[in-house]
Amino acid sequence: MTCPACAGVDTEVFYRRDGVPVHSCLLLDDAGEARDFPRGDLRLAICHTCGFVFNEAYDSARSRYSPDYEETQAYSAHFQGFLTELAARWVDRYGLRGGRVVEIGCGKAEFLVELVEHGVSEGIALDPGVHPERIPAHVRDRITVVQGFFPQDLADLDADAVVCRHTLEHIGPVGEFMREIRRAIGERTDTVVLFELPDTLRVLREAAFWDLYYEHCSYFTLGSLARLFRRTGFEVLDLSMAYDDQYLLIEARPITDADAVEPHPYEDDLGSTQQAVRSFQDAESALVRRWSEEVEAVSARGGRTAIWGSGSKGVAFLAALGDRSAAVGCAVDINPHKHGRFMAGTAHPIVAPAHLQQYAPELVVAMNPVYVDEIQRDLDDLGVSTNLKAL
Repeated sequence: MTCPACAGVDTEVFYRRDGVPVHSCLLLDDAGEARDFPRGDLRLAICHTCGFVFNEAYDSARSRYSPDYEETQAYSAHFQGFLTELAARWVDRYGLRGGRVVEIGCGKAEFLVELVEHGVSEGIALDPGVHPERIPAHVRDRITVVQGFFPQDLADLDADAVVCRHTLEHIGPVGEFMREIRRAIGERTDTVVLFELPDTLRVLREAAFWDLYYEHCSYFTLGSLARLFRRTGFEVLDLSMAYDDQYLLIEARPITDADAVEPHPYEDDLGSTQQAVRSFQDAESALVRRWSEEVEAVSARGGRTAIWGSGSKGVAFLAALGDRSAAVGCAVDINPHKHGRFMAGTAHPIVAPAHLQQYAPELVVAMNPVYVDEIQRDLDDLGVSTNLKAL
């Protein structure tokens, strides 16, 4: 299959998983509807020309992004602190006080709120799942909400900065998408383009099967991301990792002559990516088996298991366990909008942390190690004594 990033034809499928839910963060009120949720296949391929990894079985027509999509992590104080720090850094570094910012795929607009609170004068929030009523009243008059998609619902990107966080991995034709952004910016070569997305090299090296799911159809390393930006008309200003090295950050500006830009030093990672791909599948199978056996062992001795985190990682984790996911009783989440709902695919109930007081789990599995300290504090506050482990 032709690579969606560079149009190369030297691609190879290296990982297959059938029947995974096509969405991970849609809220479902009925357990039967959750079990019958539409499914698709993962066929992860690597492009040996540019290092881009993609799901060649992805079909964008199956996407159902809407206000029922509940992806936010901002109920975590730890995550909110990261948002605040990143917003302050970008506003200061690129002189955005008094400026205009467009955020493509803004989710619930928490980051755009942070930018405005740090001095941005006008924000444009673009996302089919944004909830205008959740934007704090004190900044609401400075944020324009567009419940839709780029470019069909917002074709003009006349702004001092274009922000796009955790959206590019949901886009299949990434090369076309970035060229659309470059065209929409037009002649404004002073516009800064600021992206954040997951790091794929970490996923491959850690065999993190819980970070592979259908709606993430595009997977980047530092190198493949820099190559995409340079190829589609951008100069990379800074390229780094953040959030315990789970996320990639790229900061760039549009240019008129892409051939005049030298490759970024981090682009020299193709060999590392290929090596990680070769070792991934066996390591992934062993890790799925280990977690399956652990939750089954707890169940066999009469204990209970809960996962903490009902978002995409939780859905992918339970889907990979297959029938053995029945040994997990529930998914805990601190987002109150999820309580009383069910997870796509396995129909696990989503509960508030206080539910664990009567559930009394022997094992709680944190879906992201970055939150372990925060989770442990919540468990201690609830008086819940359990074995807390992280993926």
